[in-house]
Amino acid sequence: MSDHSARRDHADQALRPGLTEALTRLRSPDRSLLSSTLAGGLAQTGAGFAAVGGPLQRRWEQAMLELDACIRDQRGVPVLHEGGAYDGAWIESTGTISAEVLSRFVPEVATDTFSLWAEHQREDGLIPYKVTQDGPAFSQIQIVTPLARSVWTHHRLHGAEAGPGAGADATWLRRMYAAMSRNDDWLARHRNTRGTGGVEAFCTFDTGHDLSPRFWFAPDRCLDGEASRCDPEAPGVPYVAPDLTANVACQRAYLALIAEELGEDPEPWRQAARTSLEALFAQCWNSEDGTFYDLDATGEPVRVLGDVLLRVLACEVGDGDLFAEALRRHLFNTARFLAHYGFTSLAMDDPRFDADHTRNSWGGPVNFLTMIRAPHAFEHHGRPAELAVVTRPVLTALAVAESFPQCLDPWSGEAGYTSGYSPAVLWMLDAVERLCGVLPLPLGGFAVTSLAPTRLDHGAAAQAVACSRRVAGTAWEALSDDVGTVLLREGVEHLSIPRGWRVELDGLGAVTAVVGVAPHPVTGRLDGPGAPGGGTEELTVAPDERIRWEAGVVVDRGGPEFIAPRHGR
Repeated sequence: MSDHSARRDHADQALRPGLTEALTRLRSPDRSLLSSTLAGGLAQTGAGFAAVGGPLQRRWEQAMLELDACIRDQRGVPVLHEGGAYDGAWIESTGTISAEVLSRFVPEVATDTFSLWAEHQREDGLIPYKVTQDGPAFSQIQIVTPLARSVWTHHRLHGAEAGPGAGADATWLRRMYAAMSRNDDWLARHRNTRGTGGVEAFCTFDTGHDLSPRFWFAPDRCLDGEASRCDPEAPGVPYVAPDLTANVACQRAYLALIAEELGEDPEPWRQAARTSLEALFAQCWNSEDGTFYDLDATGEPVRVLGDVLLRVLACEVGDGDLFAEALRRHLFNTARFLAHYGFTSLAMDDPRFDADHTRNSWGGPVNFLTMIRAPHAFEHHGRPAELAVVTRPVLTALAVAESFPQCLDPWSGEAGYTSGYSPAVLWMLDAVERLCGVLPLPLGGFAVTSLAPTRLDHGAAAQAVACSRRVAGTAWEALSDDVGTVLLREGVEHLSIPRGWRVELDGLGAVTAVVGVAPHPVTGRLDGPGAPGGGTEELTVAPDERIRWEAGVVVDRGGPEFIAPRHGR
């Protein structure tokens, strides 16, 4: 027996009993029912999950089957489809945030899904809002998550090493950059008719806000099904839309990063991004209400408090103070957007709020597109502890459900409209990695969070869980229970992490930071051969506090003050 095998066997024997069982299950996955595409992607990335007790392992396995059903052959290659009631790939979701999450599990399919938008771009530069087996569609723009951010993240994760089949190399990046540059030009020519510098919405479906009072009396689609035409008989439109304007501002900031990567001058894109941000605040910001509103064709704000604010923040708009104020007044206010089972699509104190989750509605119920978009806003603004507060009840709801829906009842968490919906499936995969998995980071390295789902309600709690992933060619396994997390490197114990901490590591496994992810301070220490100095002194880490190491020495610590849910105005 080799020394490595002996150390691995010893590590297995030293684990707490629940962790040992979880590890055994993790190492013997049954992928016989999965397609070779999905099974191959999981083998390539090393992504896996197992749970002891509760329904989570069954639901993970169901999620994999339903994700597989959403990966469909198109033009000879498998790409991600929306699933549920929706045919094809959609730019607001499938082609951006969903593919961005999928990138961590099946990178080749993510590459081909992103490539749809370049392949089917119109001659005048417009990217389709969806692509089905029948071809591209152009009746609206329907942009939410910036495509350039998702493309850049995918390239950062897979382009440098360009693993087998990933295909996200510089040639691919240049092709996507050219397509996105042309689309930016199309938007500037056709969606700034009022000369404000903002981006205009001509119809409801431009932002995908079906049944939202935001677009009452506006048409569903653009005039004659052509995205460049606004119906002159429709009152109110064109709106200067904050979410569309923020999308373009963020898009341009990431196009600057891509330009720099490709050896081109990034400054024109940075200046364009600044111009878009200036227009966003000049046209749409309401300082009295602390939010962004559409500006209608008469120059009046459309005072509908919907998920627009969270969309804007997910586009990296504003500083930490603005985000904190948004949490206090709106997002973490249970009279506004914070229902027990996620963020509502309309403020609950709006008399037009309708919680009906049995239909495709952005007039009240929780939508999984909101939930899968939200983590970027919280992580970008240094708020993983608040994100965890929101995540746990929603994970409970999905764990005890029988489907993967578009909508949840905000009061009960009951699954609603449609099933087999890929954003819900991918939200669950993303949530598990953010709570207790091995999460690869676009800037390099990975994070391991110790918040095992052992305290879920309604019989959803697990006794122990195990997650795996391969990072820079090394196999990592995170084993978690209600006590904490043990991180294994190639089967050998590397690090012991207290519950309530997130640890960030570089590609070689050296600790670079610890972050508080519990809603209260947690005192503990890092132990094991991967800990700085072989083991840290006892530390108390506050919610959202980041303690940063360089060469095994603490060089910085700090973070924002945690904001708990607020009950009322």
